[in-house]
Amino acid sequence: MANAGKGGRWAGSRQAAWEFFGLELKARREAAGLTQGELGRRVFVSGGYIGQFEQAIRKPQKDVAARIDEVLQTDGFFERMWKKLIADSPYDEHFASVAELERLATKICEYTSTYVPGLLQTSEYVRALFLGSNPLADEAQIEDMVRSRMGRTSLLKGPARPVYWGILPEAALRIPVGGPAVMARQLDHLAAMARERKVLIQVLPFSAGAQPIMGKMVTLMEFEDAPPTAYTEAVLSGNLLDDPATVKRIQGYYDLLRAAALSPEASLALIESVAEDYRRCANTT
Repeated sequence: MANAGKGGRWAGSRQAAWEFFGLELKARREAAGLTQGELGRRVFVSGGYIGQFEQAIRKPQKDVAARIDEVLQTDGFFERMWKKLIADSPYDEHFASVAELERLATKICEYTSTYVPGLLQTSEYVRALFLGSNPLADEAQIEDMVRSRMGRTSLLKGPARPVYWGILPEAALRIPVGGPAVMARQLDHLAAMARERKVLIQVLPFSAGAQPIMGKMVTLMEFEDAPPTAYTEAVLSGNLLDDPATVKRIQGYYDLLRAAALSPEASLALIESVAEDYRRCANTT
């Protein structure tokens, strides 16, 4: 979720700051006479994760940064730096680490419970969502929110884009966010991305009945040189999970959703049919 008033500022400088974070971590770990594995055991992550933090490949969570300070006796240095870097992110604190990981992922699988996933949204659709949840926000705030969200969507447009597999509930097609004209263009966008083979989309129809993790938002990410992660989100909060057993269990739930969903071909046909219904409705109003 984009954070109001921040926009998409200086991503390159922020990455340089994370690299400084990693260099400081390595220097202070070595000064304490600890290997990556030894520090990892003391802060309850793997030694490999410590190495990825030091190389700025992966960003630690807040509680890990705090435990590093305790072990290395750095008087809150790493937690303070973590807070500063997250505060300068265009995203809410609970989502900032996820946005960083999206850029590194080789594969992203998503399921949303109500709306079109963020990476697949149009600017009109995004604006309608943010206006709905921030009815008193001024235009500059709304523009910042839209800009941040649309910055994320560029991830799926380049030649190095990750494999993307999205499962949408039928409700995401039927809830008229922004009105019929906005929905028609949003669903046209989904159909175009699917037809251009940029993404793989399946629709979970109403007829599928009760399924695991329905009512939840789940993102699964895979990486070239790091273990997979899962992210789940609720109102103004989120959980980034990397415990292998937990991620494997969520992957199993996702596979069950995938099996219950319409085929990609049938999903595309439904998306285009609903888009046409919205178009007719927009033309008669």
